[in-house]
Amino acid sequence: MDLTDQDWRAHGKCSETDPDLWFAVGAREHKAAKVICRTCPVKDACLAYAMDAPVDHGIWGGLTERERRRYRRQAGVSGWRSVLASQG
Repeated sequence: MDLTDQDWRAHGKCSETDPDLWFAVGAREHKAAKVICRTCPVKDACLAYAMDAPVDHGIWGGLTERERRRYRRQAGVSGWRSVLASQG
């Protein structure tokens, strides 16, 4: 799926769920959100958005805020969309 800017948001599986799930605190809630993310067709676009913005709260692209912070520490990344596309 080749979506640009924020067109991907309308295609996310998260749009079919309770928004509170994505901003919940706790391992059980994080796991439930991540299960939904695994099969989401726009997971990479979502994660790229959260990494580039940067978004500090919630589950985005299957990662918690702590997990995203860990990835952001990688040196030399100027845009996450291209990094994620090369891995996919």
